[in-house]
Amino acid sequence: MNENIEQIEDNDKFWLYVGGVVLAIITTIVMVKHSEDEKFAPIQQQLNEEAAQMNIRVLS
Repeated sequence: MNENIEQIEDNDKFWLYVGGVVLAIITTIVMVKHSEDEKFAPIQQQLNEEAAQMNIRVLS
């Protein structure tokens, strides 16, 4: 019976490790995506400015 309790505790730690690894991977992906957004922010701003300049109406 004592071996059964130890096996359950080991199984619980396994899922804890799996959850930690999944959390680390998700955190890494979010950080990479956020840094890409910051890197391309000036380009997006320039595109928005160009679109605003092209959006003029000619009154006749």
